[in-house]
Amino acid sequence: MEKVTEYFGSMVFDDRIMKATLSEKVYKSLKRTIDRGTPLDISVANAVAAAMKDWAIEKGATHYTHWFQPMTGVTAEKHDSFISPAPDGRVIMEFSGKELVKGEPDASSFPSGGLRATFEARGYTAWDPTSYAFIKDGTLYIPTAFCSYTGEALDKKVPLLRSMEAINKQALRILKLFGNTSVKSIKTSVGPEQEYFLVDRDMWKQRKDLIMTGRTLFGAMPPKGQEMDDHYFGSIKPRVAEYMADLDRELWKLGILAKTKHNEVAPAQHELAPIYDTTNIAADHNQLTMEVMQKVALRHNLVCLLHEKPFAGVNGSGKHNNWSISTDQGENLLSPGETPSENAQFLLFLAAVIKAVDDYQDLLRLSVATAGNDHRLGANEAPPAVISVFLGDELTAVLDAIEKDKPYGGTAKEKMKLGVDVLPQFSKDTTDRNRTSPFAFTGNKFEFRMLGSSNSISCANIHLNAAVAEVLRQFADKLEKAKDFNKALHDLIRKTIKDHKRIIFNGNGYDDAWIAEAEKRGLMNLKTTADAMPHICDKKNVEMLTSHGIFTEAEIFSRRDIMLENYIKTVNIEAVTMIDMARKEIIPAVAKFAADTASAVSVKKSVSKAACKYETGLVTQLSDLIDEMDSAASALEKAVAEFRTIEVIVEASEFIRDTVLPAMDALRAAADKAETVTAETYWPFPAYDKLLFGV
Repeated sequence: MEKVTEYFGSMVFDDRIMKATLSEKVYKSLKRTIDRGTPLDISVANAVAAAMKDWAIEKGATHYTHWFQPMTGVTAEKHDSFISPAPDGRVIMEFSGKELVKGEPDASSFPSGGLRATFEARGYTAWDPTSYAFIKDGTLYIPTAFCSYTGEALDKKVPLLRSMEAINKQALRILKLFGNTSVKSIKTSVGPEQEYFLVDRDMWKQRKDLIMTGRTLFGAMPPKGQEMDDHYFGSIKPRVAEYMADLDRELWKLGILAKTKHNEVAPAQHELAPIYDTTNIAADHNQLTMEVMQKVALRHNLVCLLHEKPFAGVNGSGKHNNWSISTDQGENLLSPGETPSENAQFLLFLAAVIKAVDDYQDLLRLSVATAGNDHRLGANEAPPAVISVFLGDELTAVLDAIEKDKPYGGTAKEKMKLGVDVLPQFSKDTTDRNRTSPFAFTGNKFEFRMLGSSNSISCANIHLNAAVAEVLRQFADKLEKAKDFNKALHDLIRKTIKDHKRIIFNGNGYDDAWIAEAEKRGLMNLKTTADAMPHICDKKNVEMLTSHGIFTEAEIFSRRDIMLENYIKTVNIEAVTMIDMARKEIIPAVAKFAADTASAVSVKKSVSKAACKYETGLVTQLSDLIDEMDSAASALEKAVAEFRTIEVIVEASEFIRDTVLPAMDALRAAADKAETVTAETYWPFPAYDKLLFGV
């Protein structure tokens, strides 16, 4: 059996392959471009393209594609073969530096938020040399950025790379103040944990809602859900274990550092976690991971559901974005060391993150806002829609001492007492894990827990990088002018803690009392996408994002419209699917059961003149529910029709929030009640018990 170490990254044109196939001069030039952002010479591009083509063909590839991430939420690709005609009628295999560096996909059909008219079709893809090319399904995939003919970013990669450059620039200024001039670059790193559900494909095919929307729009809870907590970290079922092993192999071939796999809280729910990587590479890998997860599932006659809330009544799926900042020399700038109270550099970066999260709560919230994630945030399975920072007892005590200008009275790390002599002792971490916190410090990184499972991690990291870069800029501006650096540093950290301690909360984020407390503190509670997304256009946000070159003003307004349009279209599809299922499947099924029950009553009465109390009551109940479902479906139809007359996108999103979604809830409530009293053999599609426990 082939060893993992032998096939890991076998389908990736990585550093090992570049060293082996490129001349020393070309390799060094390319590495300078990758590590320091120096311009790429066309002669280098030609040499890389030739080596890349030869390597890909040896691996069986016949085509190449510029792989990019438009604002659709999924990736895009257009495949071209390597073949070119030869004079003798045969073909030769060619691939030039020009073809590597630039592609020209049609940009007119991708979301642009008004940046491009339909007739303005030209767009460009540009090679991102910092993210390795790879082979999948006989095609060489080249990670690229995507922009319009006039230069506007139409994707998520360009702003992400801009945000990484912004935080690099400002963090270097801070390190220079501490006397560190040897560091050449600073990068953010991310490890995105990915939650997902697995359901049987044959059952999935019978559910129009799962096919059309990725979630169940109807479904009564089965007798057992997740209340026993027996699925979490439980023994993995053989069919799932085979899927996970197959998934690992495919991801490892692509150089994706899939590390951890386990059962999650809800039945049929699981998680995969990778090792950290540079943020733009982590974003590429996560998009690829989601695609591979879904493809591999089909081999096992399964379907991988990445929707944030595929089943009501059990936990939905998130994507925990573990974020840190490191230098090119390997120093983690968020590592507190043995004595965080004495680590001034760490405390300054910690203060910068706290201030950034407080100042730009709205940007972080809207960066994870989608129709799917709205169902998850605020439930007892995910952080609330209110942003807060968890630091743990020790760091909170350190900051409290700084704010009060008193010595920190901390002690050495406490030893864990396990009560069993045979078990080894180990030091207790300085912070507990708070699963209810949206933004938690977990030792040497922050875990941003609000992302939905289907989200691209790019959006959250764009805004997080940008917000921290802005605060570091403010800090550097002040400290560079200081006559007494140490005093200025002390005063700056102290003032920052005092001004932004409202954002720090170490308690239970699921508690309703916290929401009331957060309101008293002046924290924002943006419950839905319709509430959150317009804030990207607030003056302070536009000024910050444009000043660092993350977005142009036009790009900001376009993203508001794109994301609201996505929200509107998603809910519209769900509403229409609900109406279709109610009218064509559920109501007829319940009516058939009611009619058969009524017929049985007539037969029974004619034979024995029995009262048939149960059956008569059931027919009456079913008849009432049919009327209730019909009325609710009509109300939803009316709401959808009215929504389609609204032309202003912000107003349309508010109507979806205030009218369409409540109408959907009313229809679901009636249908789910009908399911509980309808014989199983009459119900038109697999119920929750089959879906959640059928794998």
